[in-house]
Amino acid sequence: MSGQYSNEPMLDMYIFETTQNIEQLEMLILDNEKASFYTQEAINEIFRIMHTIKGSSAMMLFDNISNLAHSIEDLFYFLRELKPQNIDCSILSDFVLESVDFIKAELQKIKDKCNVDGDSSILIANIKGFLVRLKEENPSEVEINKPVSTNQPRYYIKKDNSQAIQDNNFFEATIYFENGCEMENIRAFSVIHNLKELVKEIYYIPENIIDSDESIEIIREKGFKIFIKTSKSYDEINESLKQTIFLKDLELIQLENDEKFEQFGSKSQIVVEVSPIKVPQTQAQASKEPQEKDVGTSINQSIISVNVTKLDKLMDLIGEMVIAEAMVTQNPDLKGFNFKNFRKASHHLHKITLELQDIIMSVRMVPLSMTFQKMNRIVRDMSKKLGKEVHLELIGEETEVDKNIIEHISDPLMHLVRNAVDHGIEDPKDREAGGKPKTGKIILEAKNAGSDVLIIIKDDGKGLNKEKILKRARENDLLIKSEQEMTDREIYSLILLPGFSTKDTITEFSGRGVGMDVVKRNIELVGGTVLIDSTEGIGSTITLKLPLTLAIIDGMNVKVGSSCYTIPITTIKESFRPKESDLIKEPDGNELIMVRGKCYPILRLHQQYDIKTDITNLTEGIIIMVEQDERTICIFADALLGQQQVVVKTLPNYIKNTRKIQGLAGCTLLGDGSISLILDIGGLIKI
Repeated sequence: MSGQYSNEPMLDMYIFETTQNIEQLEMLILDNEKASFYTQEAINEIFRIMHTIKGSSAMMLFDNISNLAHSIEDLFYFLRELKPQNIDCSILSDFVLESVDFIKAELQKIKDKCNVDGDSSILIANIKGFLVRLKEENPSEVEINKPVSTNQPRYYIKKDNSQAIQDNNFFEATIYFENGCEMENIRAFSVIHNLKELVKEIYYIPENIIDSDESIEIIREKGFKIFIKTSKSYDEINESLKQTIFLKDLELIQLENDEKFEQFGSKSQIVVEVSPIKVPQTQAQASKEPQEKDVGTSINQSIISVNVTKLDKLMDLIGEMVIAEAMVTQNPDLKGFNFKNFRKASHHLHKITLELQDIIMSVRMVPLSMTFQKMNRIVRDMSKKLGKEVHLELIGEETEVDKNIIEHISDPLMHLVRNAVDHGIEDPKDREAGGKPKTGKIILEAKNAGSDVLIIIKDDGKGLNKEKILKRARENDLLIKSEQEMTDREIYSLILLPGFSTKDTITEFSGRGVGMDVVKRNIELVGGTVLIDSTEGIGSTITLKLPLTLAIIDGMNVKVGSSCYTIPITTIKESFRPKESDLIKEPDGNELIMVRGKCYPILRLHQQYDIKTDITNLTEGIIIMVEQDERTICIFADALLGQQQVVVKTLPNYIKNTRKIQGLAGCTLLGDGSISLILDIGGLIKI
C-alpha cells in the first residue's frame, strides 16, 4: 500500500534491517546457484529471511512487499519440509532475484518519501505457479501444508501423522535481545505483531512497549515476557519466536492451564495497530551487527547503532577543530615569542587532535566487501543474457575506504565490470578457438598503497585494439597530440573520452558511447585517477587509484606573491632550487628543466593564476616536482611555507559558476585565518 508512518526510528530500523536481509539473501542465492544446488542450511536461512521481511513489512503496512515475501516463504517452506530432488535451480534463482529487485525498488521509494505502490501480483502468481509445478513433479504420500493463519480451533497433521493437537495451549515466553541492538521496545512490538495471527489471546510485560521509554530498560534487564493462548503447537510457536531479529535467548514454557493469565483480568493486548500517515525524511542507520557475547558479560554493551548523519557532523567538527588548532598554534601574534609552557600545551593539543581525527576516520572507514559482492549479480545476469561463461574472483574485499568514497565508486565499478563482460570476455566458442578456457575470468581486487587504495579490474578477454581505438579517435577528432608521441596507456585512455565507443552495434549493455566517461568523471570527483593497460588477445587491466579519505589531507603550502596554495603531499616527488644551466626554453616559448637526464615542463603558478609577484626568475624561487597518472610537471612558486594537515572544503558555488578555473580541487583555511587554494595536480597536468 502507499500508506506511510511517522515513527522514524521504526522506519529507519525497517529500512536498515530489510536492506541487510536482502543483501544477505542475494549472496546466498548467487553462491548456491553457482553450485547448482541449494543446501539445506541455505534453504533454512532463506526461509528465515523471507519470514522476517514478511512480518516487518506487514507491520509497516507495506503489503505488496509482505505478500511477495510470503510467496517466497511458502516456496522455501516446501523445499525445507519435503526436500524435493527435481528443482530447476536457475529458474528458482531468477524468481528470488526478481523479488530482491522489486523489494530494493520499493525500499528506494520509501527512502525518497514516495508512494510504495509497486505491483507484485504478477511475480507472486509466477512464484505460486512454480510451486505448483514443483509439487506435481515431486509427489509425496503426505501433504505438507504450512499452517494457515486463523484464530479458530483446528487440527494440524505433522509428517509423522501424530495425534491431533489440543484446541487450547498455554505458553509463557521470555525473549532476550542481543546487547547493543537498540530500540528493544520496537523489536518487542514487532514480535507481538508477528504472533497475533497465530494466537487467540496474548498478553505481555511490560504492557506499554511503544510510548514508554522505561519499557526499554525493563526489557534489557528482565527480558520481554509474553503469555499466549493458542491452538498452535509448541513447535509452531517456538519456530515463530526463533525468527526474531537480534534474538539472544528464548525461554518457552508450555503451561498446564491459564492460571497465570488471571493477572491480566479481561484486558487483552492482542490488538496491534499502526496508523498510516506521511513518511518523514529517512536515512538508513549505519550500524554493525552486534558481536556475540561471552557468558557472564551480558551486562556489557560493546556496540551501538549510530546514525550516519551524526558521524558526518562529528567529522565536520573534527575538521573545524583541526583548523582551530592551527589558528592557535600558528597565530601570527605569537611570532618571535618563545613561550615554553605554551609550546608544551600546543604539542599536547596537536597530539590529542591527531588521535581524535584518527579515531573518527576509523569509524567512517567501510570495507569494500559489500560493494564487491554486488558485482556477482551483475556478472551473473549479463552472462546469462549474453550466453557467456564468466567467473568473477574477488580479492581484498576487507580493504577499507571512507564511506563517502564508497558512495562514489559503486556506479563506476558497475560500468567497468559490465564492460569487462560485454567488451572483454569472448563468446565460449571464440575462446576455445583461441586456445583459452571456455569460461572467462574477471578479477576484482582492492589493496592499500600508502595513502591511496587501488581497485583493479582485470579480465582475460580479447584486450583492446590500439589501431581500432586510434581510428575511431581520428574519425571523431579526439586526438590531442601526435599519434607517434602517445604511449600505449595514453592511447587506451582515449576510451574514457565522452562519446567514444568502438562498438559498431548498440545493445542493451553498450555501444552508445556513455559509461567510461562517467567512470572517469566520478573517480576524478573523489580525487582519484583511472589507469588502463591492455594486451591484445591476452586481456585488459583497469586500475582505479583512490584516496583513503576526502575530508583531511596532508598538504605542502607554497607562497606565490601574497597568495598561498596547497599541494597534496602524495603527489610531490621532490622540491629544489633550479640552476640556470638546467633550464631550457623552446622556440615556441615553452619552458623545460633538465633533471637527471630527463626534461620536464615547467608551470609558473603566478602566470597560471595571474598573480603579481617579485620573484619571476626561476633560480630565485622554488621548483616542486609533482606526478599524477605517471605524468610529471614542475611547478614554480616563490617559496615553501611548510607541511600541514588541511581540511578540504569545496569552492563556493558562486566562484565555480562564474569562473571556470582549471587546476583547483578546493580550498582550506590556514592558521592565520587566510584561505589557501588546493591544487588539482591532474587538472594542472592537462593544461
